[in-house]
Amino acid sequence: MTTRPEVTPFFDAGSNTISYVVRDPASLSCAVIDCVMDIDYAAGRLSFESADKIIAFIKDSGYALEWLIETHVHADHLSAAPYIQGELGGRIAIGQGILTVQETFGKVFNEGTEFARDGSQFDVLLQDGDTYRIGTMTCTALHTPGHTPACMTHVAGDAAFVGDTLFMPDAGSARADFPGGDAGQLFDSIQRVLALPDSTRLFMCHDYGGNGRSIEWETTVAEEKAQNIHVGSGKSRDDFIAMREARDAQLAMPRLILPSLQVNMRAGEVPADPDGNPVLKVPVNAL
Repeated sequence: MTTRPEVTPFFDAGSNTISYVVRDPASLSCAVIDCVMDIDYAAGRLSFESADKIIAFIKDSGYALEWLIETHVHADHLSAAPYIQGELGGRIAIGQGILTVQETFGKVFNEGTEFARDGSQFDVLLQDGDTYRIGTMTCTALHTPGHTPACMTHVAGDAAFVGDTLFMPDAGSARADFPGGDAGQLFDSIQRVLALPDSTRLFMCHDYGGNGRSIEWETTVAEEKAQNIHVGSGKSRDDFIAMREARDAQLAMPRLILPSLQVNMRAGEVPADPDGNPVLKVPVNAL
């Protein structure tokens, strides 16, 4: 019988991000997936209200945090992984493709030689097919690039956390026009997700509502295969690429892309100036 982890969502309205606490049903061990650090962009203020809700939930439930998983280097929210780790422990993990992201955006932000591009800011770098355990539950990391080179889908029992690879069926798929993104790769990655058992629960990293519905974040492989507006009902790879590239050409950059990339490629640490003050750069004509 397939393990069914307990999944508790936390929705951040400021970035339309859904973070998750995933608990092994046979123990009190858990993982946090895609946590959020709050930012008032205009005021230049960082805070941790969203992360504190997750910390309080884990403490109140008596859970033991083992992992802080980043499905990819997010461009639309900042990670709170180091803050939560400082409160609860656990190891921070991301896909091996972080090396490509660090190399690319290390140049964009002119980070210099002091910025390590070897992924050493993270505790664990996961490769395709790697497994790890949350308590007694074995989880598998699947490399699903296309949105970014570092994207991974994390399969835990009957649940899969897809990051930005897929959205709810009426919202389709993620953009593929960031540096290192590729629409063909994204289609292939989506097919890999849809090859999981039909009953697999799929958990989104983002949802924006629309079509008159409220925010949602959970669907199934069967529902995506049948109803996803971009890849469902047997849509072809060529048609997907043409649609995705035309659609991406019309999209604006995410509002928080500049602070998000600088923080998230450092595993959630905020860069600092030579005096140790937190500082973010604004490259001109670089993106």
